[in-house]
Amino acid sequence: MSAAPPRRVVICGGGVVGACTAYFLATHAASPTVPTLVERCAPACAASGKAGGFLALDWCDSTPALSRLARASFALHRRLADALGGADAYGFRPVHTLSILLPPHPAASSSSPQHPLLPPWVDPSASAAPPRELGTPDTTAQVHPGLFTKAVLAASGAEVVIGEVERVVVARDGRVAGVVVKGRDGVLDADAVVLALGPWSGRLQVVSEVFDVSGLKAHSIVLRPREPEKVTPHCLFLSYQPEPGAKMLDPEVYPRPTGEVYICGMSKDENPPDDPATIVGEPDSIAMLHKIAGKVSSQLKKEEGAEVVAEQACYLPCTADGLPVIGEIPGVKGCYVATGHSCWGILNGPATGAALAELILDGKSKIVDLEPFSPARFLKRRSRRGV
Repeated sequence: MSAAPPRRVVICGGGVVGACTAYFLATHAASPTVPTLVERCAPACAASGKAGGFLALDWCDSTPALSRLARASFALHRRLADALGGADAYGFRPVHTLSILLPPHPAASSSSPQHPLLPPWVDPSASAAPPRELGTPDTTAQVHPGLFTKAVLAASGAEVVIGEVERVVVARDGRVAGVVVKGRDGVLDADAVVLALGPWSGRLQVVSEVFDVSGLKAHSIVLRPREPEKVTPHCLFLSYQPEPGAKMLDPEVYPRPTGEVYICGMSKDENPPDDPATIVGEPDSIAMLHKIAGKVSSQLKKEEGAEVVAEQACYLPCTADGLPVIGEIPGVKGCYVATGHSCWGILNGPATGAALAELILDGKSKIVDLEPFSPARFLKRRSRRGV
């Protein structure tokens, strides 16, 4: 006889992975389980609120394990949008996606006709070569990541506790027993715990003893153009060399149904501060994003009336081998981890949450094979190195 599924599940982390795990636990067909979710700051206060929200069906296909996760998750995004009214609730929509090479210097005005692939709101001078189509509305889409995370979490019915998780409590028999939350008396009891704290996951000993999670600081700005109604659903992946000999930059531009335009692309390896609320962007990186925005479209120039909605930064969680970590932590029965999704966290959040819900409640994930993502893979590598 198989063991009964856990009834008291605590999720640590209110980002997209934690929210999606809560949703799929609560909507599980055979054993619906409404969890408690502990979040230090507020739901979607870090990368899940400041990311771009770009979704792609097949952009992870070069890595087979990641491809299966991404394709399953892209399909789940469409299902969730149908179930939760995603178009209105959080800006889900299919998009066209283009690659554009920006000229290094201001281009002279040209009377040549605009390339047919280039949307009308993009200045003709923004493209130093013919644009390339990277995705169609069948293969690429978008959400507003913060609104998506909050909508999925709300639909789960999870109880949200604001507080900082200090440690995971493990009983003498090696089973998880709950978590300790700073400033809260006693232990928040649980018979299953999910650690979905992004780059902060490694601050907990049960994680750091098995693998490392590093941070990638990513900058972004959000603008409201002069005429937002003229901005069409075209996501742009740019290549730009600021000056001869300089490193090529790969900025991205995502118009949103709200009329806002999100621009990102300046990043560097750096571990996050303790408190997500203290994260700010670096002035040079923000200034470069404004410069790039102005090169793309006069609609996005501050000096021509574009409104600055946000200038911000967040930290993406990264792992040594570039794959996310999803699964039960070795040696701690009932303690699960989900982190390391890097720039694909919003895309892969739904399949990660669905797979974890199945693993926790059914004992096995059916939606995607989690073996390639298991934290146990790091133990094997450490033993080979003699660590």
